[in-house]
Amino acid sequence: MEWLNQDYAILLKTAKDNIFQKIINYLFLLILCSSFFACNSLPQKETVTAEIDTLPFYISPDFTPYWVGKTAAEYERIHTVADFAFTNQSGETISQETVKGKIYVTDFIFTACPGICPKMMNNMVKVQEAFKGDDNVLLLSHSVTPEIDSVKALKKFGERNGAIEGKWHLLTGERKAIYDIARKSYFADEDLGFSRDGNDFLHTENFILVDGQRRIRGIYNGVLPAEVDRLIEDIHTLKLEIDDGY
Repeated sequence: MEWLNQDYAILLKTAKDNIFQKIINYLFLLILCSSFFACNSLPQKETVTAEIDTLPFYISPDFTPYWVGKTAAEYERIHTVADFAFTNQSGETISQETVKGKIYVTDFIFTACPGICPKMMNNMVKVQEAFKGDDNVLLLSHSVTPEIDSVKALKKFGERNGAIEGKWHLLTGERKAIYDIARKSYFADEDLGFSRDGNDFLHTENFILVDGQRRIRGIYNGVLPAEVDRLIEDIHTLKLEIDDGY
């Protein structure tokens, strides 16, 4: 019977070891879970972000999104679009006063464009339709060939593409002024980040979203329907910001 007693002793020891190991594992798991929930219940460190769920700002030609809270010192130094004055398809002067306090989408086109411009115009129509009855949302399309695109030419172009006068402004003016605001204020160019001569032709497919204080809040590929859908959603987000006084 001695061998039986030895086997029983071994089994008993093994059982005790297993139970002990299970207890150790359980305690370890309990400590791990407690630490996890404790860490997650701690208040998060404050960062320089907006106080509400909001869109980023774009302050440089590389289009890096930048979030900054309204109470941060940097908030007052966010890049803004320079003052401007151009003529629309109705012969009216459109300036920074026209867009003051309003959300607007801007792009750069020309009436003789055979490539991406028709797609951009069609997609801008979608934005126009989404906010057709909202006077606080405007559209501004600048001609990059103003020496060709007269007021009369823009009027015909607008009618052909469904632009609603007073809602969607097709703009012409001095070439240098259009190119300066495009590159220096809107960072609009297909060769982003490269030094460009003032005579180089400006061509970009971007739609640029600007808030009521003339700050850039979104960049979108104007030929892609999914990007236009995102733009429309972001305009709704900006409208909420205005309601919150942001």
